Amino acid sequence: MKFTVTRGAILQRGLTHRCPNCGAPTLFVAGSLFTIAPACADCGLKFERDEGSFLGAMSLNYGVTVCGFLVPVLVAYLAGLLAGRPAVILAGLGAVGFPILFYRSSRSWWLMNYYLVLPHHLPANQRQIAAGEDANT
Repeated sequence: MKFTVTRGAILQRGLTHRCPNCGAPTLFVAGSLFTIAPACADCGLKFERDEGSFLGAMSLNYGVTVCGFLVPVLVAYLAGLLAGRPAVILAGLGAVGFPILFYRSSRSWWLMNYYLVLPHHLPANQRQIAAGEDANT
């Protein structure tokens, strides 16, 4: 099946916090750092698919914080590159600050991952369904 919006386009749009369907910069409410728009202002794609859809983004944020920040601090401490107190302070500040800084990316990346796996769910990639055909094929 040939898609109008390719997986490459979905990936690029996800990494730049854009709508996966049309590419408009409308994923977050203008003037707000943490409020995701309910839908794209340009194409109408709903960003919040189900109740609790934020849990995947929260898990992604947690995993990146642990693996990308806290584990390297621990390794630096164990390797003797950081003393105990600075390592604890850095880990504490990072455990709070890094998820806040990574919030927008985690929401965008989780939405991107959904459509990378199921690109046919994008309205731009849907085609007319023939009589007797199932929409999920």
